[in-house]
Amino acid sequence: MPCGSGLPDTVEVLLPEPATVPGGDLPVRHVLPELREALDGNGRAVLVAPPGSGKTTLVPLALADHLDGRVIVAEPRRVAVRAAARRMAALSGTRLGEEIGYTVRGDRKTSARTRVEVVTTGVLVQRLHRDPELPGVAAIVVDECHERHLDTDLALGFAVDVRANLRDDLRLLATSATARAEKLASFMGTATPIVTATASPHPITTVWAPPARPVSPPHGLWVDPKLLDHVAATVHKALAEREGDVLVFLPGAGEIDKVAARLSTVPDVDVLTLHGRQDSRQQDAALQPGARRRVVLASAVAESSLTVPGVRVVVDAGLSREPRVDHARGLPSLVTVRVSRDSATQRAGRAAREAPGTVYRCWPEFEHDRLPAYPRPEIATADLTAFILHLARWGGEVPLLDRPADSATETAMSTLRTLGAVDGTGTITQRGEALAAIGTHPRLARALLDGADSIGARQSCEVVALLSADTSPSTDDLAAELRALRQRRDRAWQTETRRLESSLPKRLADATRPAAPRSADQAAALIVGLAFPERLARRTTPDGRVYLMTGGTQAELAPGSRVSGVEWLAIASADRQPGRAAARVRLAAPCDPETALAAAAPLLTETRDIAWRDGDVRAHRRESLGAITLVERPLTPKPDEASAALRDGLRAEGLNLLRPSREAETLRSRLAFCRHVFGDPWPDVDDAALLLRLDDWLGPELAKARRRADLERADVASALRRLLPWEQAAALDRVAPSRVTVPSGSKLAVDYTDPTAPKLAGKLQEFFGWTTTPTIADGRAKLVVHLLSPAGRPAAVTGDLESFWRTGYPQVRAELRGRYPKHPWPEDPTTAEATSRVKRR
Repeated sequence: MPCGSGLPDTVEVLLPEPATVPGGDLPVRHVLPELREALDGNGRAVLVAPPGSGKTTLVPLALADHLDGRVIVAEPRRVAVRAAARRMAALSGTRLGEEIGYTVRGDRKTSARTRVEVVTTGVLVQRLHRDPELPGVAAIVVDECHERHLDTDLALGFAVDVRANLRDDLRLLATSATARAEKLASFMGTATPIVTATASPHPITTVWAPPARPVSPPHGLWVDPKLLDHVAATVHKALAEREGDVLVFLPGAGEIDKVAARLSTVPDVDVLTLHGRQDSRQQDAALQPGARRRVVLASAVAESSLTVPGVRVVVDAGLSREPRVDHARGLPSLVTVRVSRDSATQRAGRAAREAPGTVYRCWPEFEHDRLPAYPRPEIATADLTAFILHLARWGGEVPLLDRPADSATETAMSTLRTLGAVDGTGTITQRGEALAAIGTHPRLARALLDGADSIGARQSCEVVALLSADTSPSTDDLAAELRALRQRRDRAWQTETRRLESSLPKRLADATRPAAPRSADQAAALIVGLAFPERLARRTTPDGRVYLMTGGTQAELAPGSRVSGVEWLAIASADRQPGRAAARVRLAAPCDPETALAAAAPLLTETRDIAWRDGDVRAHRRESLGAITLVERPLTPKPDEASAALRDGLRAEGLNLLRPSREAETLRSRLAFCRHVFGDPWPDVDDAALLLRLDDWLGPELAKARRRADLERADVASALRRLLPWEQAAALDRVAPSRVTVPSGSKLAVDYTDPTAPKLAGKLQEFFGWTTTPTIADGRAKLVVHLLSPAGRPAAVTGDLESFWRTGYPQVRAELRGRYPKHPWPEDPTTAEATSRVKRR
């Protein structure tokens, strides 16, 4: 591929004549001179170009023809990498792997002659780690920056840092299919030019095709089947009304399979699928022209960076999937959301890449402006463990388009510290370097390194290759899936296994045989347990479908699960959808207790559990694996442990646990009365106050007690007296006497149940001669006198005895003297002799 000095001439060397190239007059061709000038003058630029404008294929070819050195093009998805490289090789008339090549994880087609290399953003990040100066590289093109994948943000941030500090000669181009470029340009550096290709290659007709019947909004991973019915019906409509192949956008692989089943009977049409969980052969098949008309059911992988040939119609379901992380439980999940307006524009553009096209949008036009303008960047929603490890490995302050939330960063840092990947200051450790070099999630890298010693390098790599794949397992039984992959010799899985083996340190790579042979179940369970120790789970229900994970979250198996009923599970994949308490298990391996203990040894604890439960002190020695109790044995609590549990019991169930005597109840009432009349320093003895001061009055009894029965025998009266200062203790009987002597000579009990109105009850005849109401509390409180009949029934209640004798007694005397003739009923009770007896004969 010769290098020339003039861009227009050199472009023609690379590209066939426009008449022989589909879409030869693409909009980007008209801004190539401006783009070259921007990069030559500033070294960096932002290119904004609509879908299908040629930014992914024509620009790298033009740059390669203009510059000395290799041009690296970074794409967010592997399917886009292969498609872009294949397209550029066709445009340049060369064989793939020669002047135009590509590299994805586990698959590479390049040579010494390669001038344009298309890579995933993840590959570029690893390459920058290994050698940030990138010798021999003249330019980096970071494509589809608007999609805001984590690796895209990292690759762009690292490249900006390299250009600013190591390679000021490195050309850096960020491309975007949206007009939201000012932030991108500002991030890349002061005065970064923005080059815009505004023309659309072909016109697009929009057909608004909302469902005729109401459709429920998505919830978690659930999508209303009525919407899928409508999408299938819209595809039928599009096939009848328009020409060309149809590209259908659905949120995920599950919906793709369901709509494919609904379209299986369409005559003379091939129904294909395209999503990230397929292997490369299945993905590439959807990107090749067909002999018959085609319907391609795709996820977001088809939104940008690639052309699905023959497509003239797009049917958009209007939904997308976003990652979420439940930081409290460490569980990732996907949620279904409404598509953004920006993504809807990207999807519509797929219909007009090669000719005028049509988009059928399965929502009403008036709802379109209510959609979010842009999708949320992954840095705001996804698991950041690998992302933060990359930042720690890079060192220093890395420029980023958006900073992650502090809570998400700390969660990731906590995980990395647990793995030994970073130290207490967040600096990467030697182990962290080894984990990062594996090129997979840090948790899986940890499992690979630690598992190889136990089960051998090959078995460890096989399991990790399965766990790190983007494929959709055919079962939730991880061990069964592993056996199936071995049996059919799955090519993608074997390639990833070999890549992982090559990444291992020599010591571990040589450990091909474990000390003791392990079954597929044991091997899978150990690796999963090492990667996700908080997801080891034990059965909690007889039907074998509900489990408790060591992290404390419940997990449920789907009906008909192949791993249902086993005692232990190592859960590789689970998600908790909004509104559900339990996580749904997606992939797990049967496990045994020995493997669980080996994998999650740091979670093994032995505790003394002394607590108030079920109405008494319960004391056990508990051996646990995280939240899972393994063994529980009774023990005799220490005195302080029992006292603490009894305090908790009193606070939880109240002072009625004490069963106070009548004397104690009376004393408490008397103290409450004194508190009401005098205030401080008389103690507050209501329940709340006593519970707050348990140690001040009940401390000695608690110190001796071991269980509830001991509390029930406690001397509460003596305990309450501990609350009295000595002066009040000496004055208690005077100001709040327990009994009062009445004129008959009887000592009657004072009832202090109501501290605002203490009462004195006795037979009426015993109060003869008292002309004034009796008082207590040094005269501050009058007693309410309850005058009883000879039978002990209330005859009158008064707080003014003098008035009662004058006005109330005559009526009482008239009513009762005939009924109780043996008792005295004098006309003047104030002068009569008080008595507790009947008349003398």
